[in-house]
Amino acid sequence: MDALLQALSGWPVAQALRGSVALYATVNAAHILAIGLVVGSLATLDLRLLGAFRATPVAALGPPLSRVAAFGVALAVATGFLLFSVRPAEYVQNPAFLTKIALVTLGVLNALLLHLGGRWRDILAGGAISPRVRMSALLSLLIWTGAILAGRWIGFLE
Repeated sequence: MDALLQALSGWPVAQALRGSVALYATVNAAHILAIGLVVGSLATLDLRLLGAFRATPVAALGPPLSRVAAFGVALAVATGFLLFSVRPAEYVQNPAFLTKIALVTLGVLNALLLHLGGRWRDILAGGAISPRVRMSALLSLLIWTGAILAGRWIGFLE
């Protein structure tokens, strides 16, 4: 594991990020933008599933917000990997980083379970929102909020 982390740290892209404040800041800003896309879209969708914005059908909000969230997750993973590559050995020992990764994984799994299940298709077809789906939405809000908080703590636990 140490050899892999050391190799990642020596990767030319990681070296370029460490050597350029502007490049690092750009990747960091892209990571923050990605997080905003994920949380903004999912919070809106989760709140709708919990009963807010009842005038707007889930079928109108769900598909575009899900696509924006998926794009945000992909961008966050890509930019997060780049940021991780700058100091991988330190990050894998940081409890806030490990917590963030665990929460992001849970958040993605929660979304996949919702979207791959038959309940999501039923809701998009105008069906009722079940208590299980509402619980998934509430968990989503809590998980993604926790991931943001854990991410903010990474720099404080170095």
